[in-house]
Amino acid sequence: MLKVGDKLPAGTLKEYIEVEGNGCSLGPNDFDIAKASAGKKIVIFGLPGAYTPTCSAQHVPGYVAKAAELRAAGVDEVWCVSVNDAFVMGAWGRELKTDGKVRMMADGSADFARATGLTLDLTARGMGLRSNRYSMLTVDGVVKSLNVEAPGKFEVSDANTMLQQARQLLA
Repeated sequence: MLKVGDKLPAGTLKEYIEVEGNGCSLGPNDFDIAKASAGKKIVIFGLPGAYTPTCSAQHVPGYVAKAAELRAAGVDEVWCVSVNDAFVMGAWGRELKTDGKVRMMADGSADFARATGLTLDLTARGMGLRSNRYSMLTVDGVVKSLNVEAPGKFEVSDANTMLQQARQLLA
């Protein structure tokens, strides 16, 4: 499993782009994780799935609400990563008003989740392999803090916890 001090695994995440520009076309775009994280301080939070109760009611809204404070603490970007396709992540982001606050990154085949070791097997519930619920702060692609939730919990990966860590680690 990924741990503090590790480099983010190589790979690609997808993001649904609403407006063409900045070298991105309308629709799903691929982002190389190493290139996208190079030279940046990024909060990444993972969750089991779009439109699921805790994710929609608490996890994503918390990061949307704290986006400005995270930026003031030195964070360049906030990424939400889920094992869903880019179309679903785009629609979910529109619904939760994440534009300009949280990048909704799709890990459709769970490649990133598997590479980090942060997986959650929900096959028995009909959802297959998913991402565990977690948050991390990365600097230039290196993990500086990592908060992994116990199954069914939402206690340590929330935006308030990450904001406190960002203030301490980026001060």
